[in-house]
Amino acid sequence: MREAAFVKQNMARWQEYEKLLNSGVPVLPDKRAEIFIQLTDDLSFARTQYADSETAHYLNHLSAKIHANIYRNKKEDRSRFITFWTRELPELLNTLRRPMLYAFLIFGLAAAIGSISVLNDDTFIRLILGDGYVNMTLENIEKGQPLGVYADSGELDMFFAITFNNIRVSFTAFAAGILLSVGTGFVLFRNGIMVGAFFTFFYQKNLLVDSIFVVMLHGTIELSAIVLAGAAGLHMGNAILFPKTYSRYDSFRQGAKDGLKLVMGLMPFFIIAGFIESFVTRYASMPFFIKAVIVVGSMWLIIFYFFIYPLRFRHGTKN
Repeated sequence: MREAAFVKQNMARWQEYEKLLNSGVPVLPDKRAEIFIQLTDDLSFARTQYADSETAHYLNHLSAKIHANIYRNKKEDRSRFITFWTRELPELLNTLRRPMLYAFLIFGLAAAIGSISVLNDDTFIRLILGDGYVNMTLENIEKGQPLGVYADSGELDMFFAITFNNIRVSFTAFAAGILLSVGTGFVLFRNGIMVGAFFTFFYQKNLLVDSIFVVMLHGTIELSAIVLAGAAGLHMGNAILFPKTYSRYDSFRQGAKDGLKLVMGLMPFFIIAGFIESFVTRYASMPFFIKAVIVVGSMWLIIFYFFIYPLRFRHGTKN
């Protein structure tokens, strides 16, 4: 679709959103969610089709406004805000260890399938990543900048676009759990296939180590958080399938509440990953030692907070 046609088709809706956000009138939660999803979808399309255009900048500006509207500070007890991450979420993580394990297993299996598929079918990588991305990457490899895509956009625009997209993917992975966990499993499987195919493509070009220590600068936190959001979706889906002694509705309600807590707890990690990808990953030529420190440090942060730290609350939490 041409940019002019895209703008003409959607401008009235965008102006309506802008007028609503500028009015100062409180926006209902459901409406905020609707605006957020539609704007991030439009922004993602614009960034793909019309990179660095006025349309993309305009949509990024609107997306920033709705993001601020959703996450602006509320008048809550400050200690409650702190204890959510220091105690409430870690306690919850002890009850989610099984769906977390399942989520990582699904993602890992899918990554292995994606890798094997690329090794055995030269056309598979184009099917998964698209001709445009593959051709661009091949051109960058010839220029000696195989991962130059990370330096193509402005830092701030890239930060908002990436962070919004990752949050959208996490909510999709969680919400898909309502389809009896099958939807979440599909989201995890699809993303795992893409990751496995991506790294195997660079392996075939003898660039595996370089790609790992560039992509995983941000990918360690980003991919882990997406998988954990999938665990929240699996937990909700399993609550519907296996209500135990509760009614199916009460079990679903509790599963959804627990899953949403985990997804909300992942927001700071998506912000960190978005910051690294936008402001750090573009400097792929930095010394290997610095890259290794960032990757290992990110891995330790995920392992410590989501798997080790919760153990101190294990005895007071049901399994």
